[in-house]
Amino acid sequence: MQRIGSFLVIIGLLSIVAGFFNHVPKILMWIYKWGEPTAWAIKIGLIVVGAVVYLMSAKGSEEVTK
Repeated sequence: MQRIGSFLVIIGLLSIVAGFFNHVPKILMWIYKWGEPTAWAIKIGLIVVGAVVYLMSAKGSEEVTK
């Protein structure tokens, strides 16, 4: 689950950085059909959800090993 969380965070960050250079990753091209504010919300949501998944799976793996 940590890999999925880190993947979501990386994709969200890359899409924000690439957006400043007017380049959108093909995997996220569909979010711009709803407008710029919605695209920003989805990109920020990817980062937040990815971080939550990463942190929750890190806590879960610590409890299992103890």
